[in-house]
Amino acid sequence: MTITYEASDGVALVADAAGPEGGMPVLILHGGGQTRGAWRNAVAALGARGYRAVALDQRGHGDSGWSSDGGYTLDRFADDLRGVIAGFATPPVLVGASLGGLASLLAVGEAPCAPASAIVLVDIVPWMEKRGGEQVVGFMRGTLGGFDTLDQAADAIADYLPHRPRPERLDGLSRNLRHRHDGRWYWHWDPNFVRPQDGWDMEAINQRLSAAARAVAQPLLLVHGTASEIVSAEGAARFRTLLPDAEVVPIAGAHHMVAGDDNDAFLGALTAFLDRLAVKAA
Repeated sequence: MTITYEASDGVALVADAAGPEGGMPVLILHGGGQTRGAWRNAVAALGARGYRAVALDQRGHGDSGWSSDGGYTLDRFADDLRGVIAGFATPPVLVGASLGGLASLLAVGEAPCAPASAIVLVDIVPWMEKRGGEQVVGFMRGTLGGFDTLDQAADAIADYLPHRPRPERLDGLSRNLRHRHDGRWYWHWDPNFVRPQDGWDMEAINQRLSAAARAVAQPLLLVHGTASEIVSAEGAARFRTLLPDAEVVPIAGAHHMVAGDDNDAFLGALTAFLDRLAVKAA
């Protein structure tokens, strides 16, 4: 089923939900440039296990509304998340990939602290790799002009992600692109998202994220790829030092898009963590 939330500035935030309404709530947040469609398999699998899984399109992405002023600071994403969490009867487990993980840390670890029963960070840590981040943003900015065909888009993705086989079918890709009146295909997100934003000073952000992570009292799991461009071995080790009580699960050979690279291993780590939480809550 589809659910719509409203952000404080009136932006509509669209989500898909599966599983029993009384199940343990799990709120899943995509990374920058993705949509809730990236979690289709996870939502279905968690719903089948009895969890109430909700995958959200963050502002400027997918079917959610765009910021009227083109602003996409981390504070806005964190505030949106606080508002969505307020709509849950019980505090959800937050599963955040990349941007979604950053928003989760700030929403829970900074005032006003949103209630959550746990946080799962998917290939994101404080003090992320700057070069990897620049590669991701560089790809996104380099494709703002869109594509003539879906095949052209698939070729661009294959060049960017050479470790993945090029998909033979393009119907999945069509869900991440809009076919506009000029006949070209454009990504399903606001181009302003990758333009320079006030408040995106990485040194200051990393300091905030570290402080927010230390302030999180809830159980915390990091799932990261061993070949990630964003979470290096040093970054994962630093995370363990910063939060010695957190669980860390490396996914062998996975890059930044952990769930896309090895969905079975990702879901295995996630469901094991959720099942342990459910046993403790029973």
